[in-house]
Amino acid sequence: MTVDSIAQAFSWTLSRRSISQSRLPVLMGILNVTPDSFSDGGRFSTIDAAVNGALQLAEDGADIIDIGGESTRPGAEPVSQQEELRRTIPVIQRLIGQLRVPVSIDTTKAEVARQALDAGAEIVNDISGLTFDRDMLEVCRKADAGVCVMHIQGNPQTMQQNPQYRNVVNEVIEFLQQQVDRCLMAGIPAERMCIDPGIGFGKTADHNLELLSAVPRIQQALQRPVLIGHSRKRFLSKILGRTVEEHAAGTIGVALALAELGTDILRIHDVRAVRDALVAWDTIRRRNQVTLP
Repeated sequence: MTVDSIAQAFSWTLSRRSISQSRLPVLMGILNVTPDSFSDGGRFSTIDAAVNGALQLAEDGADIIDIGGESTRPGAEPVSQQEELRRTIPVIQRLIGQLRVPVSIDTTKAEVARQALDAGAEIVNDISGLTFDRDMLEVCRKADAGVCVMHIQGNPQTMQQNPQYRNVVNEVIEFLQQQVDRCLMAGIPAERMCIDPGIGFGKTADHNLELLSAVPRIQQALQRPVLIGHSRKRFLSKILGRTVEEHAAGTIGVALALAELGTDILRIHDVRAVRDALVAWDTIRRRNQVTLP
């Protein structure tokens, strides 16, 4: 066995292509077209700015562009379906044909997902694990979309008030298995799913750290690619003793640790910096491979 064997190849089937990776994690670049996201709210709130931001993320090395029109930061207020559609659909329509990488829609609303998929998106990234909107499963099934099934305790308005678990890893795995089974029963094949333990969504800093350390166990239990969204999250303050605005280096450090654990997909704001760090880490690692006993 060599240290390179920690990275296990995976394949995730989308509506028009498959994503495969065997060495470095796939990078999902975050594009928040909202005025109030926790770290970059308002930066891409016009169509032109959002399109340019997405193109830059792809140039920087993003393998997927994840577009969200509703903030899901702790305490964020929900927006109407009409407003979420106004923010996201024109951006997707402009991007399709310009991007070589797939577009993901970050939403819990089935109608937003349907219109995004009709516009050319290939992935639905639903923080509720496809539970907030009863029509979401059917929308994803009809479109042959890739789906990201995430764990959340509560909702963005309540999730950080007092999150509690008897055993956070066991309970997150149990929830994700239930939602994977729901998808299968609805006619969504396993190969179209990835899973996300929901870092920061109804978890304390300690819960988040337990889940990050348990990525290999989650992969083994559910046999699907694991996506981690740790970028600029508040739990990094506990590690670093710094404000949210100073989390860039911590985000990179956790990304390298997650790559070492064999994490499949990383959802990231600072794609270029994380990509460069991963390439440098992997170059040294491969040049210094040793055979383990």
